[in-house]
Amino acid sequence: MRDLYQRLSVSPQASDEELQQAVARCPNSALRQDAEAVFAVDKRRADYNQAHATLNDIGQLRARLGLTHGAHWQGDVANDFSRPPDQTASRHDELVDRVSHAVGLHNRWRGLRGIGLLIVTFGIGAGVGIAAGFTLSQMLGT
Repeated sequence: MRDLYQRLSVSPQASDEELQQAVARCPNSALRQDAEAVFAVDKRRADYNQAHATLNDIGQLRARLGLTHGAHWQGDVANDFSRPPDQTASRHDELVDRVSHAVGLHNRWRGLRGIGLLIVTFGIGAGVGIAAGFTLSQMLGT
């Protein structure tokens, strides 16, 4: 199925008048005939818009999966609903990266736990000792 909107260089939200003007300007007689048949009747346009939205969704899904047509299909009707490959990371990849980072931090903490626990214990003990000494010196009035 052709993407009539793309082929006529109009938006799917175009008014009836804009569509009629685009169809009238179209140099391709077969495309003009198809567009007239689809856009002349409101029910046909509604059905076409539903199919158009579905094919756009499929094109976006294919792009997210990295699926594109070969070079020999470029510019062909079969490529009308294709999108360029989506290079953004998928949600799954983002979650895997975040979990891997958290596991790395956990493993680092486990490696430092013995030394860190000793340092923290010494720090707390020293702090309590200094506080107790200061309190006793205040109580004794020295």
